[in-house]
Amino acid sequence: MADALLQVEGVCKRFGGLLAVDHASFAVEQGRITALIGPNGAGKTTLFSMIAGFSRPSEGRILYQGADVTREPPHRLARRGIARTFQIVQPFAGLSVLDNITVGSYLSQPARARALAAATEVAHGVGLGPLLQHPASTLTLSALKRLELARALAISPRLLLLDEVLAGLNPSEIRDMLPVVRAIRDRGVTIVLTEHVMQAVMSLAEHILVLAEGRIIAEGAPQAIARDARVIEAYLGRGAAAQIAVAQRP
Repeated sequence: MADALLQVEGVCKRFGGLLAVDHASFAVEQGRITALIGPNGAGKTTLFSMIAGFSRPSEGRILYQGADVTREPPHRLARRGIARTFQIVQPFAGLSVLDNITVGSYLSQPARARALAAATEVAHGVGLGPLLQHPASTLTLSALKRLELARALAISPRLLLLDEVLAGLNPSEIRDMLPVVRAIRDRGVTIVLTEHVMQAVMSLAEHILVLAEGRIIAEGAPQAIARDARVIEAYLGRGAAAQIAVAQRP
């Protein structure tokens, strides 16, 4: 794909006798939101960890902006413009919201005044402006999710990996977070997200990859993925697609 920002080619990850990711190959087009979905244990977070440099593939390679970054560590990938969030939010609890975000801003803004200004702008962009001086330890889960997002954005990424950034939020909190994610995309950041909230995935994603038992079993537009028998059976079990088709007949 000529305009692919990220390419994953035949990537595998083994943990002893367990093949967690099995020859996964796909490309992520620049400037859009791509969703990586699949049942629990499918290998989504493992794949994210390899793309972000926290874990090295057993086989295959990862290309970013055409360069092979398969064996680069996270701090070098961060300088290249790859950022990720984590499912379990672990901010610096004793620091303020602003200081948590500023830690990331120092990557591109060595001067403290500029780093603080950049962090403040990021905070307002994700809806944390009123909480800048609050200790991270006092935040609600919804605010902590926004802080996790802001800390990733602080490094000014070109590629943002969102690992279940909506997990644990109630419906109104999810609804409020969706325009925040879209606004990040609209500023030119390419987003790959994993998420179990399917309504949010279908609303946000322009392209969907489906991972099951470590393998990419389907990819395409949201509407096509929702009707794909392989995807239905990956989530609901063998034979589920046929049963649904029978139930939907007039």
